[in-house]
Formats: sequence, structure tokens, C-alpha cells
Amino acid sequence: MTINDTFNRPLRDLRISVMDQCNLRCTYCMPKEVFGADYAFLPPEKLLTFDEVARLVQIFSSLGVKKIRMTGGEPLLRKNLPQLVRRIFNIEGIEDIAMTTNGILLGTYAKQLKEAGLNRINVSLDSLEPLIYGKMNGRNFPVARVLDSIDQAASTGLHIKINMVVQRGVNDGDIVPLAKYCFEKGYTLRFIEFMDVGNTNGWNMEKVVPSKEILDLLQEVMPLEPVDPDYIGEVAKRYRYIGTNKEVGFISSITESFCSTCNRARISADGKLFTCLFATQGTDLVSLIRSRKLKDEVLTQFISNVWNNRDDRYSDQRAKLSKEPSKKKIEMSYIGG
Repeated sequence: MTINDTFNRPLRDLRISVMDQCNLRCTYCMPKEVFGADYAFLPPEKLLTFDEVARLVQIFSSLGVKKIRMTGGEPLLRKNLPQLVRRIFNIEGIEDIAMTTNGILLGTYAKQLKEAGLNRINVSLDSLEPLIYGKMNGRNFPVARVLDSIDQAASTGLHIKINMVVQRGVNDGDIVPLAKYCFEKGYTLRFIEFMDVGNTNGWNMEKVVPSKEILDLLQEVMPLEPVDPDYIGEVAKRYRYIGTNKEVGFISSITESFCSTCNRARISADGKLFTCLFATQGTDLVSLIRSRKLKDEVLTQFISNVWNNRDDRYSDQRAKLSKEPSKKKIEMSYIGG
């Protein structure tokens, strides 16, 4: 079964936050000035159970979802996560399972995750410089330990992608060094424009380094050629280092909107469905599961109706919508990346 929204965009990709907490306080996601020691994260009983997640994945699969990505917070803080990966791996129709993580606990769990059916890992890594990385992660966590954890994960056969959120005057001096490092290691690097997700990361346009500027910089030292998309709705624009099969990608939500092909839905750790990364509100699913004991057919139709009525295109309308301060966007740490 295939469902389409009001712009005829199908539903293909589901991103599930399994934990709203994180062990870092990255400045562009969960700044420590806001998410301090007294911040009220979700209590365990509010989190979706593995049974509930598996049920939702099965329903979304019946509606056309092929790819699942686990996010957070930091997903590896969720106990027994490989068990959930295995359950999703065994659901008919799911072709790919990935995870986004800060990498701190990755070395500990990589082998279990790989054996459970995880295909790919995206690791947030914004600098190789210890001082810059420590400042950006808000906890002064050493970058060397994350690099070692990534290497451990790569040794299990997991495909590694590195996500670098580039901010002007903060870590833009590490663009070329990180590109060279990933090239040598065989990791795919993705440059992400600093985005106005949520309300607490101090975003402004002056901090954005456009993807084209990054591409031009790389072309001077490591020539690249464009690569055709693998599928409709692919977020990153991909380039290959000439003469190799190694790639980099660019996620350009600020300067090059990809709303027209967006086929992604998101579920928060407490079971709310979001149809856009820049959403101001979500649709509660967990109460339907827990209080009404709805049959799958009814819940499937409910989710279909939400997607059929979807008309989100925030990046296309950023200039207009950003001038409406009364509309508070959901924080990235809650909805997942």
C-alpha cells in the first residue's frame, strides 16, 4: 500500500527517537544552558516500549515505509537497543535499518547492533580538534575516544557516515582536515548546513556556511564530481572524489530546499508523529495504542489520514514562517534529526 500527501509525496522513511536524553550537550542541539541538571526529561514509563515501536513499524511498513532510522537524544542510552533492532529487522518490508549517534557508546554496542541487523551508522563529529570538539559537545568529551569508537564500529562491517554540522567562525576551519581524515579512513562525510531546528540553538543566517562554499573549498584540494541520486527523496547531494569510489554528501536545507521530495516521518520517544523536522506540533499515537486498544486496521487508517493531509514545506517557506515567533518549533533533541 502506498500513501501520498497533498503534494503527492509518498511515505518511505521513518525516523524513530528511542530516547530523549543525551550524554552530550552539543551547542546546536541540546545546549547546556537550557538542558541543565534540573531539566525534566521523559520518565521511563512515558517512552514507547519495544512492543509499541515494533507495532508501529509494522503498520508504517504496510503503508510503504522501507527504511528505519533510530535517533534520539542519544539512542544508545536506551537499554537493550540491539533487541529492538533485531525485532525491526524481522518485520516484513523493512529493507534498511540505520542509526544516528554521537559515537560515545558505539564501540561498546557495535558488534551486537551489526549482528541484530543494523546496516548503517551516522556519527555526529563536528571537529577533529580536541578544544573545538570539546567546546561544541558541551561536556569537553575527548574526540580521540569517539574516533576510536568509530574505528571499532567499522571493524564489525557497519557502513560509517560522519555528520558534520558546519558553523561559521566555530568549526569551518576543520572542513578540509575532516574531509581528508574520512577519505583516508573510508568513511563517507556529510556536511550539514547549520539549521534553525527548535528554538534554543542560537541560529542565525550569519552562522550558516552554504554547501556551495564548502564544495568550492574542497574542489581546490580534492577534486569532486557529482553522483546521481540513489532514490527519490535522497536528502544529501552526493559527490565522488575523482578517480575513486569514495564520496562526500551535502545536506543543504537552508540554501537548497529539498521539501519537494521529502518522504520522511518522525516519531518522538513518547509516541508523537511528526511530518516535518521543523514542526510546531505532533499527533499523539501512544494514547491511541494504550488507552483505546485500537485494532491495527483503525490505527493504520488514522496514520494514513495524517499523512494524506500533510502539507509541510518549511524550508520552501522559511523566510515567511521564521517571522512568526509565536510558532515554537519542536527541539531536535526531542524529535530526532
